[in-house]
Amino acid sequence: MERLQPSFYDRPVLQVAPDLLGCLVSHAGVTIRLTEVEAYDGANDPGSHAFRGRTARNASMFGPPGTLYTYFTYGMHWCANLGCGPEGVARAVLLRAGEVVEGLDAARERRNGIGDRDLARGPARLAQALGLGRDQDGVVTTAPDAAVAVAPRAGEAGVVRTGPRVGVSGAGGDATSYPWRFWLDGESTVSVYRPAKPRRRPDG
Repeated sequence: MERLQPSFYDRPVLQVAPDLLGCLVSHAGVTIRLTEVEAYDGANDPGSHAFRGRTARNASMFGPPGTLYTYFTYGMHWCANLGCGPEGVARAVLLRAGEVVEGLDAARERRNGIGDRDLARGPARLAQALGLGRDQDGVVTTAPDAAVAVAPRAGEAGVVRTGPRVGVSGAGGDATSYPWRFWLDGESTVSVYRPAKPRRRPDG
């Protein structure tokens, strides 16, 4: 499979994110065509895991362009990102949703019989359909022998829409300042938009 090269990722995150739409992500017998992504700009972005600097959890965000960053969320789900920009600078694109185009049976088995439209409709579902988790954190996808591959799209992706990121609270969730979710218009696999829920302080 032809792979996206480091030069593709070694650009500003707001350029890389929409250009990933329509690209193909493959791992463990399943290939997904990306239909929705979100951009996160590290130290410049209060919604980013790397806003306050490097930690053990987000270390892969600082890796070479095209490094996979996976993280565990809500105590039950894995999500996957592709790092971009120069090594040592933490910028990443969250893989939010896509269409399974190869390995449908394997994806169905991993997703426990959920309908085909929803196999990778949402970042946790996408990661599960591809079999991505802790062991894939830090994989440099541009390497010829890497287990996770990202291939360029064939032709134009289609009409790209933008809007606020899903479930991001605080300043990073400001729809005017951070309309950094990108998706392909008319794709049924794009996830449902849900704003972040405000956290309530306990009574007393």
